[in-house]
Order: sequence, then C-alpha cells, then structure tokens
Amino acid sequence: MAFVTVAKPLLPILAILLLFSTTINAQGLVVGFYNSTCPNAETIIRTEVVNILTKAQSLAGPLLRMFFHDCFVNGCDGSVLLNGTAANPAEKNSIPNLSLRGFSAIDKVKAKLEAACPGIVSCADTVALVARDVVVLTNGPTWDVPTGRRDGNRSVSNDALSNLPPPFMSAQQALNQFYTPKGLDAKDQLVLSGGHTLGTSHCSSFSDRLYDFNNTKKADPRIDKFYRQKLEVKCKPNDQTTLVEIDPGSFRTFDTSYFKHLAKRRSLFFSDDTLMLDPVNKAYILRQANNSTDTTEFFADFAVSMVKMGNIQVLTGTQGEIRKHCALVN
Repeated sequence: MAFVTVAKPLLPILAILLLFSTTINAQGLVVGFYNSTCPNAETIIRTEVVNILTKAQSLAGPLLRMFFHDCFVNGCDGSVLLNGTAANPAEKNSIPNLSLRGFSAIDKVKAKLEAACPGIVSCADTVALVARDVVVLTNGPTWDVPTGRRDGNRSVSNDALSNLPPPFMSAQQALNQFYTPKGLDAKDQLVLSGGHTLGTSHCSSFSDRLYDFNNTKKADPRIDKFYRQKLEVKCKPNDQTTLVEIDPGSFRTFDTSYFKHLAKRRSLFFSDDTLMLDPVNKAYILRQANNSTDTTEFFADFAVSMVKMGNIQVLTGTQGEIRKHCALVN
C-alpha cells in the first residue's frame, strides 16, 4: 500500500499564527527543540509511522485520537501511555480509553528514538509528533510541532473519566465543561471535532441514539432516517464489539467529508450533531460541506488548534522526566 504525502503550502497567515503561538508559549515549548540533542528525531518518527501505517492504516485515527486523550487529562504529558495495576488503574484502564488503540505503535517509535538518542525524546512529544504525521500521511495538512514536553508520572483512571467529554453530551455542554477550562474555544472544539474524519467507533458509543435516546425507547429524531436505518443494520442493541466508520467512505483519508455528513445529520455522535445548533458553527460546517474540494480553511484551522491543544498543561524544564519506556515510569 502506497501513501501519498502531499506537501501543501501553508498560507502565510497560518505560518504567522503558528510562529506567534510558539513565541508566546509560556510553557517553554519551541519548534526544533531536539535540533542539537537528537537532530534526526522527527525523521525517525516519520519513517516509523510510515512503516506502521503501511501495515495497519486503520491505526491513523486511533493515533490521532490518542493525542486528544492525552492532552485533555492533566495536560499533554504522555500519561495516557502508562500502565496501571489492578489496585491502581491508569488512564488507559478508564472507560473512555478502553477503545484506544496504538499503544504498541508508540512503543515501536519510542524504541527507535531510544536506540538513536537514549533518554532525550519524551513520550509526550512522541505522541504529539506521531499525531501530526498520521494526519500528513493520510493527505491532511502539515504543521510545525512545538516540542520540549516532559513526561508525567501520574496516571489515574478517574482523571480520564472526569476530563474526557462523552459522545452523548451536547456540544455546548462539552464546551463549557471541558474545552473552555483547558483554554480552548468554540472554534477549536469545532475544528478538532473535524479530526473525526479519521477512524472508527464502537456501536456502544452511539447506540442509545438508535434505540433509546434520552430513555425514550425511541431513536434520536435528529438523525437522518436513511442513515439511521443503515446504522441499525450494523449495530444491534447491546453490541459492544462492532466498529463503524465515523466518516463513511473516507475514514482513512483526512479531508472535509466529515462536515458533509454532519450537514446532512449523518453524524454518529450526539456531541458532533449538536455542533450544528450554533449559528457560527453551522455556517462553518456548511461552508466546508459545500466546498469540499477546497480544504484550505479547515486544514489551516486544524493545524492552529492542534498546536493550541498541544500547549495544555505541559511539563517542561526540570519537571517530570523523560521515560525510557512509555508504559513505565523510570
């Protein structure tokens, strides 16, 4: 399987925004943090991600999702990668993370980095750079990733449960309770939700919308009838295992088709569907849906919001540590 890496020229304004966001980053992240200590770090990561996706292209979505799930729980510190125990379950053992995949892929990337530059590149930065690379390798935008994050040593199951927005929550509720407290705004929420253009979801994440919406024993009336009928064929009540494409027909390509489905009320998640209730969001969604061949606006916005999300509560300097193995504290 061949991957087409499209080197899309970023708009000058995007370059300025990315530079500005990096310059003002009080946490101390910088683009090219490893230029002197591990100059081939990003090349090593990109090469290994190519190898991983060549064997398992379906991991693109999960590896992008992993960055979201790391940053939203106590910041972008690689804590989602840590193993837990029966007595002390970690973030990856929490219900919202049980469907996460790609941990072994991160381990492979980290092993390559440790072989080249022992104890230099953090797991937190590895997750951030892998997320960028899976987007690029699935025909999405590229951006400079500010690096210099260090790894945390706290990973608690309940932290994930209380910090990750559930798919059954409205977009406005999620904005108020999860995005705004982390320094992200409604625009960030919208464009980051556009990351659902990659990947799949278990039926259990949305089956209530098919069979028992708001405990009514009926379907969510907002779902397009024909789309709902297709989902009902794939997802029977209480199905815990079946995977469904979040962006039907394009779930392995980073593009704007997610917005086209959203505009037609064909989204899996209630949280995504209710993005349309906000007039500003709706105008943006319709703009992407009606001009799906021009990805410039969405790609530029996604890059900016990914950098912004990557700044959440990072550890730098002498904080935390650089893990030798991402699943274990040193």
